[in-house]
Parts: sequence; structure tokens; C-alpha cells
Amino acid sequence: MTNGKRGLTVALDILSRRDRSEAELRRRLLAKEFPLEEIEAVIARLMELHYLDDRRLARQLATTAVTNGKGYGIRLALDLARRGIPRQIIDETVAEISAEYDQRELLRDLLMRKFPAFDPAAADNREKSRVTNYLLRRGFSYSAVFDAMKSVNCE
Repeated sequence: MTNGKRGLTVALDILSRRDRSEAELRRRLLAKEFPLEEIEAVIARLMELHYLDDRRLARQLATTAVTNGKGYGIRLALDLARRGIPRQIIDETVAEISAEYDQRELLRDLLMRKFPAFDPAAADNREKSRVTNYLLRRGFSYSAVFDAMKSVNCE
């Protein structure tokens, strides 16, 4: 059960470890068997205090994923959806990130960082396929991947 702790105290304890989406926090509190009314009151209070903000969380996760080469585009949207971020916020965040970061530049940087010795002109089909699939799994578009493969300058 709750071991005498109030819902707000437990929620703050959960959020002190790392940011969570509203859906993630709701699931955690449900797992701790808090009544639905108390969960809704706690979530409303945390949103009022700006401790719980799905937009801020989505933006933070998206920026981190893009700058670390972990995701872009559809991959980014799927990662945010797994965290319980609402679809509308996901769409807005992905659009903001796409406008802020140039996909082709990010892709070139990731390609040079992850595969520094890769030369598409000298690589066999298996190697090209491996690198292409890696980049596609990160959420980059086909056209951007193929453009980046053409413009890679390995020295």
C-alpha cells in the first residue's frame, strides 16, 4: 500500500529521481495503489507547480536525442510516445526540432562520428547496407541518408 505516505510526497520522490511524463507518473502511482481521486489531485497540483510538464519533458528528451545522435523524425516520435507524451505534443516537438536542426547536417555529423573510416565509394554493398540501415533506424529519411552517403568526405 502507501505505508502512510501521502500521494504528493510519493510523487515528488518519484520526480526527484528523474523527470517523468504525466502518464508515467500516473502509472507509478497506480502501481503503488493510490486512489484515482488522489492521483488526479496530485497530478493537478504538480502541474500547477510546474513540476510536471509534458511539453518541457518532450522538448528536453528530443533535444538530447538529436544532439546525441539517438533519434530524429519518426524514431524521436516513437521514443516520446513510449514515454506517454500525448500525440499533439509529440507532433509539435518533432516539428520544432526539425525546424531547429538541419537533418542533413546532423546525419553527416553522426556518420562521421559513428563510422569515421566509412567511404561509400570503396565500401561493398553489405557495408553500405549496414550503415544505411543504422541511420534509417535512427529516424532519418531515405533521401537524407542517401544524400549524406553521396557527400561523405572520408580522409
